[in-house]
This record gives sequence, structure tokens and C-alpha cells, in this order.
Amino acid sequence: MRRAGGAAAAVAVVLLAGCESIPDVDVPASAGSGAPAPGGRAASPLDNPDGTRPGLAPVRDAQERAEAAALIDKVATKGRGPRTGYDRDEYGYAWMDTADGVPLARNGCDTRNDVLKLHGRDVEFRSGSDCVVVAMDLYDPYTGKDIAWKKAKAAEVQIDHVVPLSYAWQMGASRWSKEKRQQLANDVLNLLPVSGSANSAKRDSGPASWLPPNTSIRCSYAVRFAQVAAKYELPVTDPDKKMMLEQCGA
Repeated sequence: MRRAGGAAAAVAVVLLAGCESIPDVDVPASAGSGAPAPGGRAASPLDNPDGTRPGLAPVRDAQERAEAAALIDKVATKGRGPRTGYDRDEYGYAWMDTADGVPLARNGCDTRNDVLKLHGRDVEFRSGSDCVVVAMDLYDPYTGKDIAWKKAKAAEVQIDHVVPLSYAWQMGASRWSKEKRQQLANDVLNLLPVSGSANSAKRDSGPASWLPPNTSIRCSYAVRFAQVAAKYELPVTDPDKKMMLEQCGA
């Protein structure tokens, strides 16, 4: 867990960046299967191809796993390139509401708060606002735990880029237009609010290096990673693809 003395700095960083820029925090390699999402609010990624439904439900039966593996198998592979030239600002400022071409853009609310509203339960807003979230309950699919979150402790919940921005840069996004990079950084398909410690542990890892501690959603996580990669025509490394297929029984 993060020491209390670093909390203020962590909050400032979290509000400005995705997972790749947060210092490492230890998270167990496996934390069991986790509890089901409260109220059945978690959608399977197979039923949520645009990411506009809340949560990340497990892929459970053999038919769904076969469908998941088939989706993953279509993703191209290549070697991971250098990180040269990468900067978070290459994807636009965080969290912009003006990344055209993605769900929830230009609705008058920034991407971070859009994602908190989408996934949170019993959401409370700042007085006079229907955008700025100050408190909510969140089921974190990565750890399988429920989090009672308040803005005063913002770092307890962080927005994860499922396909990290640095990873994407190394896999070809360095050659994209800035508009396409802004889309990836603000697309709800690529964003999940999760435990700050889990997000920090992930950093810019692909699935071969990091998987959610909650084993029950690892196939779902692999599917979401593949959905983002397919949408943006982004390859993954061969070890990452093999690990993704393994999570879905292929």
C-alpha cells in the first residue's frame, strides 16, 4: 500500500494521467475469484462492445469463452517498439471532453467524471453540478472489492487505460494523428475506474506482464484489451496475445 506521506502527490498525478505514470504499488499476483458485482450491474465485454455499459463481468460458459478466444485470435502481433518520444501530452490533455468520435464526447463533462458516473453507484455530485463526482460506491473488477470512494481521497480510485497509452505508443500510436491518439485516451471502451493500487501496479504492462488479481475476470480483461486493439487497429506482442488466449482457455 502507498505510504500516507505520498498521498497528496499521488492525487495530483492521478488526476492528470493514466496508469503508466503512477509509481508502482505491490498487489498480490492472485487474489482469488472476487465477489460478484453488486446489483448485477457489470456487463460482459462480449455484450458491451462500445464500453458504454458499466462494469466488467466474467466470461463464464464454454460458448462465451470460445467467442472470446475467436475475438482475441484476430488481433495482429508485432514486437514492442521503443518508448522514444512518448509523453502523455501526445494524447491531448487529461481528461478532455473534445475528443470527437468516441462515446460521451462534448457532453459538457470531462472524461474522468463521465467514467466515474458510468461505473459508480449512489453517485453524489458537487453542489450545483451534474458533472463533478465527489462520492460514490464502486465495484472494482480488478480486485473484486467494493470501494466507498470520496473525492477527498481521490487516489483510492484511478482510471485505468486498459491498453496503456505508453504501450500503444510503442505498438504504433507514435505514428497516428493526434486526433486518433486523443480518441484512444478518452474512449470509454479503453477506460475502467479501479482500485488505485491495482492500477499503479499495472503501469504500462501488457497482459503477459500483468493481469487483474481477481482471476474470475481475467478472460474478460483479455477480451476488453482485444476489443480496444481491434477498434484502433493496434497490434499486441506475441507473448501478450498468447497470455490473452490462455485466460480464455485457448
